[in-house]
Amino acid sequence: MGLEYVTDPGCSWSWASEPTLRRLLVEFDAQVRITYVMGGLARDYGDPGGDGPWRALFDHWLDVADQTGAPIDPRLWTENPIRSTYPAAMAAKAAAELSTDGGARYLRALREGLMCRRRKLDTVDALTEEAARAGIDAGAFRSALGSSAIVEAFGEDVERARALVAEVPAGERDGAVVDAGGGRERVTFPTALFEGAGERRIVAGHRPYEEYHAAALVCGATEADAGRAPTVAEALRRFGRMTTGEVAAVCDLPGPRAPAELWRMAAEWRVRPERVLTGWLWEAA
Repeated sequence: MGLEYVTDPGCSWSWASEPTLRRLLVEFDAQVRITYVMGGLARDYGDPGGDGPWRALFDHWLDVADQTGAPIDPRLWTENPIRSTYPAAMAAKAAAELSTDGGARYLRALREGLMCRRRKLDTVDALTEEAARAGIDAGAFRSALGSSAIVEAFGEDVERARALVAEVPAGERDGAVVDAGGGRERVTFPTALFEGAGERRIVAGHRPYEEYHAAALVCGATEADAGRAPTVAEALRRFGRMTTGEVAAVCDLPGPRAPAELWRMAAEWRVRPERVLTGWLWEAA
């Protein structure tokens, strides 16, 4: 089953939707083939030394954290704001060309760097350093990022985000379609287009997991191991660093069960917590 996932490294709603995406990968395992589409969130936020939408973005990130429980540190916008999300989006395209996982690990690193660590990921040097941390050859990455092929690939992704507006049912456009500027529309981020078994289903925006699950079933997927959620240790081995919300979703530990289990494991020195302003990241010790 194919899944086109339209997103942007700087999209806070996409970051907050990571628990849903990771649960999908666990429940359907290798049946899901994800293609990441970099839809282009913001071409130019303006000169960091001048007026810009920094306060509104600061407040927006806090609102997303409040509504979803995602760990987010919006002080990026007051300390060292990025000028555009386009460089990071093109970097994600370059990483996809150079890695065997379609760029998933690097995209995740970008999300954590922006949302949790206040890294100014909008320059070639910063994006290349992040690639090296993600295990990508820095020289090959820098060359790819500067190529016309990556610019063209990103342009095709931006157009794809606009073309997918036609896939959204007329009665579901509210909140699923946004103004892309210049009188054009695009789908909101994230948007997932499932395709398989002769069916197509689109899920636009930050939506409950049940909608993703239902779309996958319609498109021919079958649950890989129905009824068995991985343990926290198993989930951390598979994904590396996880948020509390991701552990809750992937390991089926709703309510206070996920944080209780994580702190129990931390007390036994089995996991390491990392504090982010509005939450926590966890990794195996």
